[in-house]
Order: sequence, then structure tokens, then C-alpha cells
Amino acid sequence: MSQRTERRGIHVDQSELLCKKGCGYYGNAAWQGLCSKCWREEYQRARQKQIQEDWALAEKLQREEEVAYASSQGPQSQPQPQPQPLAQSTPPHGHASLAPFSKFEEKKTNEKMRKVTTVKKFFSPSTRMAPKKESQEGKTPSPSISRQTSMETDRVSKDFLEFLKNLQRPGREIHKQCRAFIESMANKKDLGADELSECVQDFYQNLSDRLMSHFKGSSESVERVMDQVEKYIMTRLYKSVFCPETTDDEKKDLATQHRIRALHWVTIEMLCVSMDEEIPEVSDNVVKAITDVIEMDSKRVPRDKLACITQCSKHIFTAIKITKNEPASADDFLPALIYIVLKANPPRLQSNIQYITRFCNPSRLMTGEDGYYFTNLCCAVAFIEKLDGQSLNLSTEEFERYMSGQASPRRPTDDGSWPLEVDGSASSSTTTAAVNPVLAQLHHNLELLSSLNIRQDRLTEAAQGLQEELASWEEGVQREVQDILERYPLEIRPPPESAIDTENAESDRLPPPLTPQVFAG
Repeated sequence: MSQRTERRGIHVDQSELLCKKGCGYYGNAAWQGLCSKCWREEYQRARQKQIQEDWALAEKLQREEEVAYASSQGPQSQPQPQPQPLAQSTPPHGHASLAPFSKFEEKKTNEKMRKVTTVKKFFSPSTRMAPKKESQEGKTPSPSISRQTSMETDRVSKDFLEFLKNLQRPGREIHKQCRAFIESMANKKDLGADELSECVQDFYQNLSDRLMSHFKGSSESVERVMDQVEKYIMTRLYKSVFCPETTDDEKKDLATQHRIRALHWVTIEMLCVSMDEEIPEVSDNVVKAITDVIEMDSKRVPRDKLACITQCSKHIFTAIKITKNEPASADDFLPALIYIVLKANPPRLQSNIQYITRFCNPSRLMTGEDGYYFTNLCCAVAFIEKLDGQSLNLSTEEFERYMSGQASPRRPTDDGSWPLEVDGSASSSTTTAAVNPVLAQLHHNLELLSSLNIRQDRLTEAAQGLQEELASWEEGVQREVQDILERYPLEIRPPPESAIDTENAESDRLPPPLTPQVFAG
């Protein structure tokens, strides 16, 4: 068997999912393979270095400006007499002689401040998109969306207050700090996404440290409170921090969607996924997994988005377990997750991943099943972006033809090769199992529709026959009734006249009626 025909699956070593610093936590492709803790340290270190370099450059430019200004003002200041010391000059003449010098100092200070301000603006990354953001602020959302958002925000605020009532005094302090933080974030709309993330993560860290000292090291209590804090804060800040205009998240979303659409021809066999969709239970779990990963975009809280990813992953593990009749492994999970993402093509996938990365509680991303599944999703998206023919055991020519739509892949034959369907004509279309799974499903649905059409025609004919039988039965009954009426006509006889006491059997025993008598007066 040639090397081409050897089917191989997608394999990612579990050590590749961990932080490159070796801290033992899960890494993230968005953080260059680091965990959130190590990434924040690297980011702060790089940020401080950049600030120092910017200030050094600003000071250098300022000195050059001062030298250039002094050289340009030098010849003009030489003919002027030297100002006398303040102790030797009289007050009137002293003020008169200092007037040109004070104007010179004022002009020099203004030039210096203008130069420093210009340099600061030049090195500030958050002011580049400010005009665009201000122009977009005039757009108001539709009343229905605003009403729905307001209702959800009110509900979350009410739930948050009910939760804090159980904490009594610490609850009031937490609510006060959260409100102050939200108000401070409202004045930071011009910051970049990384700066906004840094502010939120710093607030998480400071509040978590204070709660840890209050609950005396009870990590479960702290995590429960931080979950509610995250839900409250991110629901209020969602519109301003999700997919901000200072980033290229929207451009990445479109690129990912176009990429997934172009890979619509990738089959489950190419990815070596251990799932048999012919099994009804497996098919149901696949549909549920697709629904969960699509529903992620409708959530507003990073924890809820992570819950959708976790639920999707559990449905994938269930489908693999049913197919293999044994527990699924990590090597089975990643190809299946890639297949689900390709079939679902979730909306705003990159924006949701970045939103979770920037504003989720870092403890959830570093450990636990949520962090594991989220890391695998990031790996799946990165694999889709770099997918090539070698990853699918295809030649470069075949991969390019499939991507351009010139050819359509078919299921592998017994020898493991992949026959082609070129220009819409199939080389052998005698059996449905030989065609592309999408086409096979299409033919199957057409056959079902055809059979349903035939059954509907038969049912219509039977209904018409029954209707005709009912009409003939009604006519027959009417004829029989008419014949009987003609044969035995109905005679209506008047009832016999009877006295009042006719029905009284003992009337003969009664005395005769009294006869009226006439008396002469």
C-alpha cells in the first residue's frame, strides 16, 4: 500500500495543549500558547518596555526640537543686550527688560508641550479608531433589541442583588465596587481591546484576593462569588467590549466563515472521525452538538459561552462512545470537534473566542473541563485555518480542485483511494453509498419525498373512492325510503272523541248525576 493510501487521523499531543512556560495550566493559541497568568506577565513586561521606549523616543525628539529651536533663535537673540541681574536692576526697568524673555520662555514651553503631546498621541494605540467609534455612537439599536437587552440586564442585576443579600456586609461592599468599576469602564471606551481586558482582569484579581482573605481560603466560596460578579459585570459591559471596533475581530469572523464554507466538501472519513451518523442516537448527538456551538453566540456572559462549548463537547464524546462501544479518547475527540465546527459554521466564531479569552475568569481557562474543551476548540479553529491536502491525506492538486469546486470527493473505495466526480458527472453512481455523503443524503431525501408523493396520491384516490361510495349509499337509502312510502302510504286518522271519565274503570259504580228541579214560588 502506498503512502498516499494510508489513512491517518488528526493527532495532537496533550502536552501541546499546556502552557509553553511549563506551569501546568492550559495554553491558548490567542496567547501564543501561554496560559492567562503567564500571558499577563509577558504582556505587562512587554507593555512596560514599550512605554519606556516610547518615552525615551519622546524625550529624544523633544531634545532635538529644543536644539533646533535654540539654533533658530540664536542669531536673533545675539544683538539684544544681556539682561541685568534682578538685584542690580530697578523694578520698573527690570520688568520692562524681562518682558521679551518671559515671552520667549512661554513660547518655548508651548512648543515643548505641543511636541510631547504630539509624540504621545503618535504612540498611543487606542486613539487610531476614536473618530470611527465616535461616528458609530450615533447609531441607535432597534427598540426591540434595546428592550430585550434592558430586560436581561435588569434580570441579571436583580439576581445579583438577591445573591449578595446572603453575604450581608461583604455583599454591599462587592456591589459598591462592581458599580464603581462599571462606571469607570464607561469612561474608557477609547481604549483598545487588550487594555480593556487588562482592566477587567485586574479587577477580577483584586476582588478575588480580597474575597480569599474574607472567606479564609475557601476557594469554592470565592469561585461562586466571582461567577456572579462576572455575570453581572459582563452583562452590563457586553455591548461595549464584545467585538470592539478597535480590533479586527469582525474581519477574522468573515475570513473564518468563508474558509469553512470553502471546506464544505470535507467528509467525515477524511477527518477519520469515529462517529457513525447512520445510528439514530449518534445523529441526534451530532445535531445537539451543532446546536450548542451555534447557540454560543447568543450568550452574553463568558461563562455561559464556555458552558455551550462544554455541552457540545460532551455530546461529541457521547456520539463517539455509542459508535465505538467504548469510552472516547482525546485522539478521537479533536477530529470530531473539527467536523462539528465545519458542519455548524458558528456565527462570529473568532469574536466569541476572543471575548472569552479577554474577559473570562482566568481560573476557568487554566484548569478544569471548561479550559480543556475551550483549548481544543481553539486548536480546531487553528487547524481549519491551516488545513491543507496533506492533513486530509490528499495531493495538492486534488485539494485545490476540491477547494475551487472543479471536482467533488467521493467516499473511499476498498483500496483506500478517493475517486473523483469531475464536472458533475459520476464515474459510478449505481449505489448511493459510493457518492459524497451530502449527495447521498440528498438522494435519500428525494426518494423519501417521492415515496411520500406516491402515498399521498394513493390516499387521495382512496378518499375520492370513499366519497363516491358515501354518495351512492345515500342515494340508495333515499330510494328505499321512497319505495316504502309509496308501498305503504301513511294515513293520519283523527283521534276518537272521549268523555272526561272515559278512562275511569269504576265509573259505572258512581251514582247518577243530579237532575235539576224547578220549585214553584
